[in-house]
Amino acid sequence: MPFISKIQRQSDYSSFPPDHPIVIDNGASYFRIGWAGESEPRVIFRNIIQRPRHKITGETITVVGDHNPALLKYFDCTRSGPRSAFDGNVVYQFEIMEYILDFAFDRLGADQSQINHPVLITECACNPLQSRTKMAELLFESYGVPSVAFGVDAAFSYKYNQQLGICSNDGLAICSGFNTSHVIPFLNGEPVYEACCRTNIGGYHVTDYLKQLLSLKYPHHMSHLTWEKVEDLKMEHCYIALDYASEVRLFQKGDKKAEEKTRCWQLPWTPAPVEEAPSEEEVARKAALREKQGQRLREMAEAKRINRINDLENEVRDLEMLLQRLRHATTEDDVTLILAKSVHNSKQEVESAFSKATQSLRKAKGEPAESVEKVDSSSSEKYNLISVPDEMLTPDQIKQKRKQIFIKSTSDARQQKKQRQVEEELERERQKKLEEDRRLENPEQYLEELRAKYRDLSEKLEQRKRLKTNPGQTNGNNNNNNNNNPSGGVGRGERLNSSQRERMRLLTTAAFDRGKGEDTFGTRDEDWQLYKLMSRDNDDDDEDDKLDPFESELARISSRLQEIDPTFVFKSEPGPASAEAPRFRPLTKEDFQIVIGVERFRCPEILLNPNWTGIDQAGLDEMAGVSIGRLLLSKVGEGVDEERVTDSILLMGGSCLFPGMSERLEAGIRMVRPCGTRIRILKASDPILDAWRGASAYAAAARFSRQTFSRKDYYEKGEDWLRSYRLRYTV
Repeated sequence: MPFISKIQRQSDYSSFPPDHPIVIDNGASYFRIGWAGESEPRVIFRNIIQRPRHKITGETITVVGDHNPALLKYFDCTRSGPRSAFDGNVVYQFEIMEYILDFAFDRLGADQSQINHPVLITECACNPLQSRTKMAELLFESYGVPSVAFGVDAAFSYKYNQQLGICSNDGLAICSGFNTSHVIPFLNGEPVYEACCRTNIGGYHVTDYLKQLLSLKYPHHMSHLTWEKVEDLKMEHCYIALDYASEVRLFQKGDKKAEEKTRCWQLPWTPAPVEEAPSEEEVARKAALREKQGQRLREMAEAKRINRINDLENEVRDLEMLLQRLRHATTEDDVTLILAKSVHNSKQEVESAFSKATQSLRKAKGEPAESVEKVDSSSSEKYNLISVPDEMLTPDQIKQKRKQIFIKSTSDARQQKKQRQVEEELERERQKKLEEDRRLENPEQYLEELRAKYRDLSEKLEQRKRLKTNPGQTNGNNNNNNNNNPSGGVGRGERLNSSQRERMRLLTTAAFDRGKGEDTFGTRDEDWQLYKLMSRDNDDDDEDDKLDPFESELARISSRLQEIDPTFVFKSEPGPASAEAPRFRPLTKEDFQIVIGVERFRCPEILLNPNWTGIDQAGLDEMAGVSIGRLLLSKVGEGVDEERVTDSILLMGGSCLFPGMSERLEAGIRMVRPCGTRIRILKASDPILDAWRGASAYAAAARFSRQTFSRKDYYEKGEDWLRSYRLRYTV
C-alpha cells in the first residue's frame, strides 16, 4: 500500500546545524516531516488525533496518528472519534495542530521546546490569510522557529517532476488529494493562481461512498466494513472506467467479462461441524443404554411406589386403630384424652383423614376408586335439614335447607367428576399398555396400522374442513351453484356454518322489524331474548374452534409416529394456530463473502461527476478545461500557446493512482478543447511523496533563505505582511 506510517523516534537531531531547514508536508490525510536535502521523510503518520478515556482510571489521553489496537483495548474510544485539524484542505483547528506538531518534532528527535531550524511547510493553493497567519503565530510563538516559508504542495511536486524531465516548464498540474482536488496551470515554472480551480471532492469522499454502498448491500456485515478496511479495498480494487455507461451495461448483462472484473472479499468464517450418520453399532449401543436407563428409572419408580404404599398402609392401620379406640370410649374425657395423644382435634377429622388415606392407598395400588361413597356421620350432621319436610321448618330453616341442597349437589358432582377422571386415566393407561404389547409382538404390523389410521383421519378432517368452508359444494357436480354464480366462487352465506347463519337470520329479522316504521325494539321483554340467542351462538362458535375428537386422535397418532418412525414427517395445515417457525438454512462460505462488482468503478466516478454525491461542482476533466480557459484570458497568459499547456498535464495526489485515470482524463479534456489539440497526460514519479521531495530539494538550495519569513519580520511587520507573501519556486 502507498500509505505507510513511520513513527520511530530519530536520534540524530543534534547532528544537524541550526541553519539546516526542516521540511513539513502538512497534508489533510498524512503528515510528513524530515530534513532538507534528503530523499525520504523521517516521520510519516496520519494527520489526526484521538482522545480516548481509560476504562479503569478514567484518565483521558491524546493519541496522535495511527493508534495501536493492542494499546487502545484498555481505553474507551466510543465517545471520542478521530479528529482532524482540517476543514476541507484548510487548517482551522490549531489546538489539534499543536498536538500534531508536538508529536512530529518529538519523533524527529527534538529534545528542547525551542526549534532552532528554519521550517518549510506546505499549504493548499490560495490558502486563506487567516489560516496562514495562525500557522505562523503557532510556529513563532510556541516553538520559536527562526524563519518560516509557505509553499503549495502541488507546485513542489510539479517542480520536482520537472527536474526529473517528466513534465515541461509550461503545463497543467491536476492534484486530487484527500479532501479536495486542484487544477493549477504553470507558466515558466511558476504557478498561475489566478487561473486555478478547486473542487471539494477527493479520496475521502470516494472511500465514504464505497462504505455506504457496501453497508447497504451487506447490512449484516457492517462491523467488518471499517474505514481502514474500506480504504484498503478502494486502493486495491477500484478503477476509472473509460466509458461509464458501457461498463454499467457490461455488468447488467452479467457475462463472463463482468465475472472476470468482479472481486470477492472473503470474511473470516468457520464451517459448522458436519454430523456424520451413526453406525449400526453406535445406534445399538445408544438403544441399549437408553433401555438400561429406562429400566433403572422404572425400578426407581417401582421402589418409590412400594415405599409410598407401605407408608399409606401404616397410616391407614394407625387411623383405623385410633377410630376403634374412639368408638370404644364411653365418656367425653376419654375421647379428649385419646385425641390429645394424636395430631387430630375431633373424631370427624380422624374419619376424614382415614377416608383420604384409604383413597390414596387404592390409587397407589392402581385399584379403581369406590363407586359409592360412604356417607359418614359428619355428612349427616352437615346436611341435617335435607330430609326434613318443608312443613316442619321455619322460613330461615327453609333457606338453609336450599343452601345445603346446593352445596351437597355441587360436592357430589365434583366427586363424580373426579371419579370419572380417575376411571378415564386408568382406562388410558390400560389402553396404552395394550398398545405397547401389540407393538412389541409385531412392530411392522403395528406401524403399518398407525400409518393407515393417520391417512384415514387426515382425509376425514380434510373433507370436513372443505365442507365447513363451502357447505354448498359437495363431491358431486354442483351445476346450479355454478350457473347462479358466474364467477365460479361461493357467496358469504355458503361459507357460514349453521350457528353463524342463525345469527345472521336473527339480525336480519330485527332490522326488518325496525324498518316498518317506528322503532319499538326493546319495549317487550321478548325482544331482549335476541341477545341471549346470539350469545348462545357465540358459545357454539367457541365450541367449533375447540379441538374435536378426530383432531385429538390425529395429534396422538402423529406424536406416536414421531416417536417410533424416524421417517415420518408431520404435515400441519397453514394457519395462525399451526404455523411452524421459519426454518433457517445453515450459513455457508458464500454468506461471508463481500462481492465488489459495479462498486469498483462507480465510487471513483464521483471524481469526474461530483453531483452524484450532492456536490454541485465540476469534475477533474471539466476543471482542466475551465483552468485552461482562465489562463488564456488572464494577463499572464496573453499570447501563450495552448498546446504548450495541454502537452504537459501532470497527475499527482493519492486519488490519481486509480487505473484508467489518465485515459479517462485525456478523453474528457479532448471533448472540451478544440479538435486537433495535442493532449498529453503524464503521471508523477511518486504522486504521494513527490510534494515532500520537491520541498526538500527546494529547501536545500542556497537561495532558500531569501524566500523565508523570519521571526524578526513577524514582530516588526506583523501578520499583514503575510498577505503579500508569495514563494518563488524558480530559484
